[in-house]
Formats: sequence, C-alpha cells, structure tokens
Amino acid sequence: MMLTGTRTMLSQARLRDIVREVAAQPDSWRSLVRYDPAQRWYRLLQQHDDHELWLLSWLPGQHTGFHDHGWSAGAFTVAQGCLAERGARSSRPRRSVAVTAGAARSFGPWYIHDVRNSSAAPAVSVHAYSPPLTGMQRFDLVAGQLVASTAETGARW
Repeated sequence: MMLTGTRTMLSQARLRDIVREVAAQPDSWRSLVRYDPAQRWYRLLQQHDDHELWLLSWLPGQHTGFHDHGWSAGAFTVAQGCLAERGARSSRPRRSVAVTAGAARSFGPWYIHDVRNSSAAPAVSVHAYSPPLTGMQRFDLVAGQLVASTAETGARW
C-alpha cells in the first residue's frame, strides 16, 4: 500500500487479487450483468476509501478506446469470454494481448490502453482502481500516434 498525497493506493498485486477473488464468485455478480448493444455496460460494485470495483459487459466489437486512469492504478480480469488489451508506450500503441477468462492485467497511474471484445461472444470483466477514479484522459490515434483528446471526470467512464 502506498500513499499518494492523502490518498492510499493499493499495489497492483493486491488489485489483481481483488478482481480475481470477485470474478471467482459468479453467484455474486452474474445476475447483475446486462448487455447493451449501443455501448459497453458497466456497474459500480463496491466503493471503498482506497479502491473501487466495477463490473463490465462487452458485446462483440465493443471497446473503450485509448484512455488512462489518471492518478489511479488498476487491474482487470476476464470473468467470462475473452478480451484484448492494447497498451501504449510513449505515444505509440503496442500489439494487442489476448486476455482470456481467469487472466488478469494490472497497471500503474497514467497507463494508456484500449480494451476490446474482438471475439464473436459476449464477455464480462471485473475492474478495480486505487485510489478510486477521479478522472480519465482519452486519446485519439492519429497517423499512428496517440493524441490527447478529451478529459473526463465523474462516473461517465
């Protein structure tokens, strides 16, 4: 656990443990899942002083677009299906990495990535952020480079 200003940040390892623990208990979240053909569906599951936990569903083709999580570290695991994560180094996107059911990814503050459902089947994932999210920056891909486009605050992630 680290302190960032007056906020506590859980380690990436602890965030991975949290998302895996929740994903391994489908009876606690399965009935909450909804699928929205117009956009990714998401629901805040838990809010704590040092972290928050989200449940997301993904229909084929749905994705986040390139974004960061501001000052927050994060982790996600796929509870059902398969997702692909494409991170970025400097302002250049890297290759996509498949994230299959049970696999977890974690990252520190300001990490830029795009998560998508590239498969033909729906997917469900569990995400944790520490400290809880306060803002995100979105990026456009222009001529192979990521360019900051919009900043978001609040619960419209």
